[in-house]
Amino acid sequence: MRVAARCERPSGSLGRGVPQGASVNECRARDRRCGTAAAMTDHEQGRVGVRRARQRTGGPRGEGAQLACSAGKCQPGEPSIKSSLTHRAQGGHGVDAHTQDVILDPPQRGRAKGGAPRLPLSAPTRSNCRRTTSWVCQRAWRGWWWSAAVLLLALLGATAPLAAANTPPRFVLDGQSEIVVRLTEGEATPVGSKITTLRGYDPDGDALTFGVRGVEGRELLRIEPNGATEANVYLRKPLDREIKDEYTVVLTLTDDKLGDGQFITQSMLVLVEDINDNEPVFRPYESSLAVDENAPPKVLATLLATDQDEGPFGQVIYRLDADSESDAEKFTVNTVDGKGVLRLVGDLDYERKSLYQLRVLAVDRAISGRVNTGTAAIVVRVQDVEDQPPQFIQAPPVTRIPEDIPVNSGVLEVRAVDGDRGINNRITYSILDGDKGLFELDRDSGVLYVKRPLDRESPLSNNGAFIIKIQAQEDSAVVDPPPTMTTEVTVLLEDVNDETPTFKAAHYVAEIAEGAQFNSPVNLIGDAIPEVYDHDQGNNGTFRMFLGGDGGMFDITPPEGVNFASFLIRVKNPVLLDYEKVKVVNFTVVARETVAEDPKSSSAFVTVYIRDTNDNFPVFSEDQYEVLIPEDAGVGATVAWVQATDDDSGDYGTQGIRYTDLRGALASKLELNSMTGAITLKESGALDRESLSEHYLTVEARDDLGKGNRNTVVVKVVVEDVNDHPPVFMQSRYEARLFENAHAFPEPFFVTARDDDLNGTMNHEVRYSILSGDPKGNFSIDATTGALAPAAPLDFEAIDQDGDIRFFNLTVRAYDLGERPLSSEVLVVVYVVDQNDHAPQFDRALYRKAIPEDTPPGTSVTQVFAWDNDGSSVNKKVVFRIQHGAQDKFVMEADTGVISVAQGALLDPDRTEPRATTYVLEVIALDGGIGNAQLQARTVVNITILDVNNKPPVFVDPGTVRVFENEESGFYVHRVEAVDLDARPKLRYSIDALNSEARNEEGVIVKPTEYNFADAFEISEVEGVIRTASQLDREKIDVIRLALICEDQAAATQKQTATATLTIQVQDINDNDPKFRKSFYRRSVAENAKMGTTIVNVVADDVDKNRTITYSLHGSPATLSLISLDHETGEIVVADRVDREVSSWLNFSVEATDSGVPPRSSFVDVLVQVIDENDNNPVFVNPPSNLTIREDAPPGTQVAVVTAIDPDSDDYGRIDPDKGVITVASPLNREEMGSFTLLIQAWDNYQFGYSTGESRNAFMQIGVTVADINDEAPVFEEREGCTMITEFHEARETVTVVRATDDDDPASPNGRILFTIEGGNEKGLFDLRMIDQTAAQVFAAKPLVGQYGNYSLIVQAQDRGFPPNSVMSKVDICVTDFNDHAPLFVSPSVNLTIRVPENATVGSLVIQVRATDEDIGINGAVRYRIIKDALGDWQTFSIDEITGAVLLQKPLDRERQKIYEIRVEAYDQGVPAPLSSDLDLTIYIRNINDFEPQFLKDQMIVNFTEHKIPGSERTKLIDTVDLDDIDEDNGAHVCYFIVGGDEYSTFSLDRISHELMTMKELDREVEDHYTLLVKATEDCLTLPEPVAFFDPRDDTLLKVHVFVNDINDNPPKFTREVFTGGITTESHFGAEIMKITAIDPDSSENSRLRYYMDGRVQETLSENLDNIRRSPFVVDPVSGIVKLNFDPQKGMKGYFDFKVYVNDSSGYADRARVFIYLLREDQRVRFILRQSPEEVREQVEYFRDYLGNVTGAIVNVDDFRVHENHDGTVDKTKTDLYLHLVDRKDNSVLEVQQVLAMIDENVEYLDNLFKELNVLDTQRAELITAGVAEDNLLFLWLVGVIVFLTLLLVLTIALCLSQRARYSRQLKAATATAFGECSHEPGLNRSSTVPNTNIHSVEGSNPIWMSGFDNDWYKDEDSLSHQSEGNDSLDDNAVDTSLSPRGDRDMPYITHSSVPNPLSRESSTVGSNAQLTNHEHHNINDTYRANLYQTFHKIGNPLVDKKLETTEL
Repeated sequence: MRVAARCERPSGSLGRGVPQGASVNECRARDRRCGTAAAMTDHEQGRVGVRRARQRTGGPRGEGAQLACSAGKCQPGEPSIKSSLTHRAQGGHGVDAHTQDVILDPPQRGRAKGGAPRLPLSAPTRSNCRRTTSWVCQRAWRGWWWSAAVLLLALLGATAPLAAANTPPRFVLDGQSEIVVRLTEGEATPVGSKITTLRGYDPDGDALTFGVRGVEGRELLRIEPNGATEANVYLRKPLDREIKDEYTVVLTLTDDKLGDGQFITQSMLVLVEDINDNEPVFRPYESSLAVDENAPPKVLATLLATDQDEGPFGQVIYRLDADSESDAEKFTVNTVDGKGVLRLVGDLDYERKSLYQLRVLAVDRAISGRVNTGTAAIVVRVQDVEDQPPQFIQAPPVTRIPEDIPVNSGVLEVRAVDGDRGINNRITYSILDGDKGLFELDRDSGVLYVKRPLDRESPLSNNGAFIIKIQAQEDSAVVDPPPTMTTEVTVLLEDVNDETPTFKAAHYVAEIAEGAQFNSPVNLIGDAIPEVYDHDQGNNGTFRMFLGGDGGMFDITPPEGVNFASFLIRVKNPVLLDYEKVKVVNFTVVARETVAEDPKSSSAFVTVYIRDTNDNFPVFSEDQYEVLIPEDAGVGATVAWVQATDDDSGDYGTQGIRYTDLRGALASKLELNSMTGAITLKESGALDRESLSEHYLTVEARDDLGKGNRNTVVVKVVVEDVNDHPPVFMQSRYEARLFENAHAFPEPFFVTARDDDLNGTMNHEVRYSILSGDPKGNFSIDATTGALAPAAPLDFEAIDQDGDIRFFNLTVRAYDLGERPLSSEVLVVVYVVDQNDHAPQFDRALYRKAIPEDTPPGTSVTQVFAWDNDGSSVNKKVVFRIQHGAQDKFVMEADTGVISVAQGALLDPDRTEPRATTYVLEVIALDGGIGNAQLQARTVVNITILDVNNKPPVFVDPGTVRVFENEESGFYVHRVEAVDLDARPKLRYSIDALNSEARNEEGVIVKPTEYNFADAFEISEVEGVIRTASQLDREKIDVIRLALICEDQAAATQKQTATATLTIQVQDINDNDPKFRKSFYRRSVAENAKMGTTIVNVVADDVDKNRTITYSLHGSPATLSLISLDHETGEIVVADRVDREVSSWLNFSVEATDSGVPPRSSFVDVLVQVIDENDNNPVFVNPPSNLTIREDAPPGTQVAVVTAIDPDSDDYGRIDPDKGVITVASPLNREEMGSFTLLIQAWDNYQFGYSTGESRNAFMQIGVTVADINDEAPVFEEREGCTMITEFHEARETVTVVRATDDDDPASPNGRILFTIEGGNEKGLFDLRMIDQTAAQVFAAKPLVGQYGNYSLIVQAQDRGFPPNSVMSKVDICVTDFNDHAPLFVSPSVNLTIRVPENATVGSLVIQVRATDEDIGINGAVRYRIIKDALGDWQTFSIDEITGAVLLQKPLDRERQKIYEIRVEAYDQGVPAPLSSDLDLTIYIRNINDFEPQFLKDQMIVNFTEHKIPGSERTKLIDTVDLDDIDEDNGAHVCYFIVGGDEYSTFSLDRISHELMTMKELDREVEDHYTLLVKATEDCLTLPEPVAFFDPRDDTLLKVHVFVNDINDNPPKFTREVFTGGITTESHFGAEIMKITAIDPDSSENSRLRYYMDGRVQETLSENLDNIRRSPFVVDPVSGIVKLNFDPQKGMKGYFDFKVYVNDSSGYADRARVFIYLLREDQRVRFILRQSPEEVREQVEYFRDYLGNVTGAIVNVDDFRVHENHDGTVDKTKTDLYLHLVDRKDNSVLEVQQVLAMIDENVEYLDNLFKELNVLDTQRAELITAGVAEDNLLFLWLVGVIVFLTLLLVLTIALCLSQRARYSRQLKAATATAFGECSHEPGLNRSSTVPNTNIHSVEGSNPIWMSGFDNDWYKDEDSLSHQSEGNDSLDDNAVDTSLSPRGDRDMPYITHSSVPNPLSRESSTVGSNAQLTNHEHHNINDTYRANLYQTFHKIGNPLVDKKLETTEL
């Protein structure tokens, strides 16, 4: 039956966005048309069903009647719907023609019970018909009811064939008609990203295959299967929305049963969403703007930028990016209507800045993420206007001319230019003032001429200087009055030489001391002034000064002078100044001019007297003295005598020498005679050679009666020895060890005594002897060396002593060989050590024993005996050992020698390897010797094993044998064998048929009844040979497992058997051919199928066992080359490209061959049809490659015609019927685009396949060249400002380059440019030369020296086209002045000497210098500075940088320095490098007398040693000088006084000798530094006033720093007696735990401390610390840091205790104790302090001690760190301090709760501490490790729990209130009925409407909790006399008095009863509510008792107990 289901295209696609089976409305909305539906193909028959009616079943949306549509025609070659329906109307399938209107769809999931598919009906709606133009919809509505009935009958008849047909799959769309996927372009969706998952459904459960159609879809997507019904879709190529914003892809789905090339299709729309990936791009704009400098604010330009992005990403705003803030203040950019408006808002000034480079930024409106920016560069050029006066560019400041210069001679030239560089008005010049009528100025050229004769000496000459003021004026037609500018020039007249240098005195007298140093000036005596002068100017007034006749002893300074000079005579060669040789020197001083021609000169006489000084030192007669003196010399004995001489005379010479000082270790015990130099002893016993054999003394001698020059000499005192020391043994007791039988001690043994007398003398020689302790002479001693040795070997056993230790006590004497020998004695103990020299001995040489092989382990076999004769208990102890032979069968007790059978040993010879029946044991006896000294004895133990028959036989594995199924009876199969290890076994073989088994080829067990395989074999009973008894059949049995039995009939005990299984495989014979499962195979394959595409699988079977089949191909080579066959599986796949146009069918044969021998084979034919696809591209016919068209061609001009053909047929080969004419579409402009590359595409199947990507195309490129015409004029390149060059720019060198561009073709004359200068070059200074077609160089045509100014050249650029185009441009060139003149000094013009009084005040003017520079501008601006000199004279003066005024900067002191030489430099500001000149100034200080002595230094350092005897150390202070040469008094004495710093009179200063000494014993630890103020004065009688502070300006004061040298006189001291700390189990190896510190008041080496551990570490209250083998801690000896030396583990507990000690370099020491506690991490407490960690570090010990004192616990600081807040941020103002506390009583670490409690208890005592240290909080330490997330999680968890418990509480209360209201009624009824008023008549029953209440109360149950149970449980009891027929009857409550067990009438009546506890079997009475009066009837009590008894009875029943338990809460 063929039914129209949907309209399909040939490819199965419905166009973009239209899913398979879409409605007509959807088709029209997508493709805007709906074509005629195509009929179903043959492959679709039988696989469609009627769509269920949505109106009846409420099915999902989209399941109503639908019509598929197509964008094109029906598939070619198929009948239309009309023809198909006509065929059915004629009865083709027995269905009426009205069925044409029924739309069929794949059936819904599920089938009816009969296996037929459910076929619900669905009618098309009228709305669909109204929207559909096809006649199918119209006919469908009119024939709906009739056709539905007929179709239902037809489908019922076709149930069977439909049930067996394949049902096509479908896409699962979740109610959507189309798959829409939104993706973000760019990196957000990278290639390979998974974008969606496709799901399909197949009612048949087949595996589904998803795919994609079209080239575009395959390039875009990659589909990978994800299970049987799903597939993942991945992106194959990157997305770019700007290129394409959406893709329509056709997806395919098949279950591989629809037929080759047939698919279910579904459209998918991929929408590409935008990201901000494009920058704004500016539209063309004017990049250069020109604005007048006086322009008002206005709009300059409007710019537009576009952004290809969408939304905010594509919206643009504008900003201005200026180079500076000043530029930003002048321009703004605003965004107006999407455009950027550039405005001028500030004032412009051409002279300040003529060019502005602006950047306008276009920024998109991205809110977040990337923000893109585009930039437009705009150049704003400022046009100049007339607003600046002229500027002088040439005005020489100083011009020198000779005074005899002729009239009308040119003097100088000035030049000025217009200040407005862009205008250049004409300039005129005039003189305003200063010419005195002697000069004239040219109006136009600016040249100054001499008007009248000049005379320097004339009053009009102003001393030869003229300052002339000149004015420059513009010729302006715009400004009135015209702008002017003035300048000044200086003209100096030069002089002639007519003066002679002259001294102010003819004779000079001076003196100098013979010890004067180099450059020391001589002191002039008298009124002669040392000056010389010359009134000439310049070189004429310059003279040179020198000395004559001085013999090189002196020189003069300065060597030269200008006009005037003050000179000094200085020492040149100090060596020649010797008073003893020369006393007076006479010479002359000469001043001579330096001019070359006829120099003038003069001279003066000089006499210099040389003064004598103390310049020689005392000289000792010997360089070193050496004397000998015995150590017992007495008081007054002369030790040495020293003598010194001095070459000076008088007191300066030998007669003034005094011996002033004696130094050395022995000096305090000696006395020095200051006059004679004799040294004598002043103390007895001062010499001891043994303490120190040599002494070194230093003797000082000074001339000038002990106050002059000093010298020292060394005196070596050698102490001679006397015999005063006896020998002393090195040890107080000696011990030695001597081995028995040894000839000597193990090591040479010496007793040594030392004699402290002089080595090498008889007093020092020591001898030795044995006094006592060796009566038998066993030992000897060497008298010289003290070597002790045994006289003969000793026998330990022969010594008459008991025990293991035997010894000798020897007394040894040592004596010396002096005249009176001295001696001493010592005890020597020699211990004799026993040697193991006796071996053990056995009592016999051989032991024999026999035992049975089944002897159990542990049984004793025999015992051996031995002994040893050594004397010590260790050596004579004997132990036994089996040396070898036991073979692990026997063991021996080492002490007793008992040999027994080893545990687990098997003595059975048959079970040993090798077999052993005898064991020969070698037993040794060992004594107590160690190592090689151990001795032993040997014996042999022979053990024989007796056999027992107790082992079963064992089969040798029979293995597997193979037997062919055709073997005859009696065929040898196998021989089995069993072994028995017993001596004489008897073995018999048999077949065990019951345990044998056989299986066929399928592995199924074959029963003996089916085939008796056991009888097919027989076995020999004795030999075990197996043979066939009958032929085998492999088809019945394949494998036989034959069970065998072997029995030992000679067994001595129980029955001994063995079993085995022989596997027999029955071999097959190959006698069947392979057989294919089909007679032939017919398949199809698409052309161009991928390599590896499966075509068909051929399978063949073989009934033989040789089923390994190999497949091979047979056919034509061309066909076989296209396919590939898997030889093992038979799968045939595509191996090469299959082209339908070459081969439409692929026919071949496949051969199947088995693996038998010989092999057998068969063949089958395979027919493969090749299905065509569009695989040929169109081909262009004779395409043109390049075209040319004129630039002015109008639109519509035909360019070319192209054609294409396609070899494919039908639509695949059809080309659209376009003519391919290429025309001009719009006007051309070669300058915008000179060529075009046209991409021409030709498409086949365009009408049907283009939108789905199934069309193929070809393309070609055609180049179109636009021919140029001359329509563009040249354009000059923008220039910026003026090109700056100097006047020294070389001729012919390039000045600048002008460039122009022409948009016409540069290869033609239209684009070639010629440059010429058209104006502005009147002087011909510049010219042009071409560089290339677009540029030319402007160069200097002639030298430009003196031509500085601004030049504006008019340059023309003209192309060479016809007609030519040209343009003009102005080129500005500025020629600037070059800095080629250095400043010249004019006042003074030469070097000068200046005299300044000594008392001149600071800031006073010394001189004012002036220099001029002939350059102009900054090149002529002169500045001044003083050049630094090596002597530092420049620091005393300063100079004004502008005016040149030299000022005094520091006070002057002639006695300190008389002459200052400074150099003044004048320099200009020129560029590129400034020029300068120098002027030397000599400043002479005139004298003012001073009389006070002065120290040359301000400070001095001296050292004294602490604890020295006061006065024992002395130090002389430095000398003073008197700088006042004139008032110098050789006879004056200078006295020193301490005027400050010695408040406690600790020091004494000798005022005359200037020696400083101590008056008190010093202690460096009390005071290590003293500062004394010493004053020097010539007034020795008056004590100076105390001085509080040192004034460095007072040179009479000396600051003396006294430093106390340290000796090691203080021991170190630990800062604490006990150090405590803690570690946790989380601590790491090597961690620093604490630092132990000690202090030593000493300094330097004396305070260098070393730390050590004292003893071992004690572990207390420890757990799991046993594995610590080494010291748990180590102490760094230098730093005292205690480090962890093990890894703490979980579970370790306890604390460590050890001692530490510290010592210094001298051995002083101290000890302390250390406790380290092992704690958990949660035992730490955290204190939060508002202080930084550095502040806490300084106070942590104070905090620790304070807290420990208050709490009484040991406080240990673990760590402190910067505080971390709960949000993870760091607060550096806070610190977290971590502590743990230890109980002092038991040394246990306190828990955090205990610590916090202690702090709370003592908070009032800790309040001050917490306030002082800003303690904010105290908490657990682990809180810092808890993350914020964990805190939040815990908080949320607690809130959740609270909410849940609240809801649960509310629910419980509600239930209780509800239950209470419910049961209140029941309880009321129960109490009202059972315990209210009742009748006095027995047996009376009351009725009530209250149900099921009081029956429980009388039975003792709680009526409230029994409503949920069946209350008849007690009615089955025999003791109950009444029953109830209903729960609502009150008969159940009737009272029966007969139930009372006794007649007690005295029980009180109780209204409430409590349920007894069923566990205790007791009941309790709650209470009495009311009592009955005495007159109430006794039956009530009886009834109560009866009921109560009945209740107790029920409670005692276990069943009742159980039920009662269920009623309790």
